Amino acid sequence: MDIWTYQSVEYVTVAGEAWLASASEYPRSMRALWHSRPWAPTVLPCGRVFDVISMPALFGRRVLDELWASGPGCGPVASYRGRTLLFVQPGAAPRLRTLLAWEEWAREVPPLLCHGRGDAVTVPPVQRLVDAPESPGQGAGRWIVAPDGKEPWLPGAAVVLWAAVRASRSTTAPARQDETPHPLPSA
Repeated sequence: MDIWTYQSVEYVTVAGEAWLASASEYPRSMRALWHSRPWAPTVLPCGRVFDVISMPALFGRRVLDELWASGPGCGPVASYRGRTLLFVQPGAAPRLRTLLAWEEWAREVPPLLCHGRGDAVTVPPVQRLVDAPESPGQGAGRWIVAPDGKEPWLPGAAVVLWAAVRASRSTTAPARQDETPHPLPSA
């Protein structure tokens, strides 16, 4: 079973909204903005509450499958403009960047964008419009796994590294005849 078979929550809970807002320098102002425009994407700084690893959508799906298959699961995950945004522990982005540059086997992993302290990312709206575009790469993005608590579990650099390596190796290994590929998500 993988993340795509679980029921994904596309709205941010009140506790998840508070967690996201805490990344901002002005959390109360951020929450006021979301209350007036809950369907608008927002730019939030990385490094204080979370870092973000941005990866191509298809590879991101494989990494998420690996995270769920290996047991820890994942924290919040978003899809924005054809990329998968994996929210990770603060400080994990520079550490992952270093591990990917240092480890010989990490050459198998496609380039990942590691956003940490000093960076900012666009996050999807806290609520999704009913008529929002379903096509990848269009619209304001969407939550694959929305923040649902004040302290969501966030993977560290080592967990993401191993999931990325396993995901990249699974795409290069020839499929056995008794294996069928996972269907792609509809949205």
